[in-house]
Amino acid sequence: MTILVTGATGRVGSKVVEQLLERGADVRVLVRDPSKTRFAPEVEVVQGDMLDLESLRRAFAGVSTFFLLNAVAADEFTQALIALNIAREAGVNRVVYLSVIHADRFVNVPHFAVKSGAERMIETMGFSATILRPSYFIDNDEMVSQAIFEHGIYPMPIGSKGLAMVDARDIAEVAALELLRRDQARNELPSETINLVGPDTLTGEGVASIWTQVLGRPVVYGGDDPTAFEQNVANFMPAWMAYEMRLMAERFVGDGMIPEPGDVARLTQMLGRDLHRYQDFAMRLARPV
Repeated sequence: MTILVTGATGRVGSKVVEQLLERGADVRVLVRDPSKTRFAPEVEVVQGDMLDLESLRRAFAGVSTFFLLNAVAADEFTQALIALNIAREAGVNRVVYLSVIHADRFVNVPHFAVKSGAERMIETMGFSATILRPSYFIDNDEMVSQAIFEHGIYPMPIGSKGLAMVDARDIAEVAALELLRRDQARNELPSETINLVGPDTLTGEGVASIWTQVLGRPVVYGGDDPTAFEQNVANFMPAWMAYEMRLMAERFVGDGMIPEPGDVARLTQMLGRDLHRYQDFAMRLARPV
């Protein structure tokens, strides 16, 4: 049966497609502009978006299981609810949803609240679902590499409580495994939630120390100032999004993103290997092949 992947051109979605293809799955993707995609020839491409009802209906036709990924956007909640409704209309009940860790706690942060609401809809409507709740993406730090390399500052205000940062490759592989597990099950499986975390819970000072070791010169932590962070990111993203990033940073500083006991062991067992570490990311970024 065919597995539908939404958000298939992003960091996680594109890797989910790759993982599914490696395991012999039939994959369909929904993309806005097929001319800008570089999927393998065997991937079926449907042109459209999450607010285009007819394209959604085409995308869900004949699908058995789907991966729901909504990017952070002003209409993210609407996208998620429409996609779930169209899935139900098409008789597609098996879903893997990319949420976020602590979605039910960080409810003042818009995209956390959105994902909490979508989780509730999935539960209330009776989908057979795996809810994936990733922590802070290691890969997010690519956007601050200039500050690290040129100014010796790690500028992300992540605080001292710690974030269990996770690699997008680990997220995608777990997602693919769960999609296939649900797709291949004879009967619909009970729903469950999986926290996606990395092997290390890192603080701002800890990340700066890693960069110091990797680069062989001092890198300092820029400090716990979400307001200054908002002002900086507002230079290259909409004001509403910059404010949302500030609210998220405030929760980083105040609460952290701490894994539950057993999270790392569970993921390691699922993948059959060690989780990717921040040090590996830093080495790869500093010394590209």
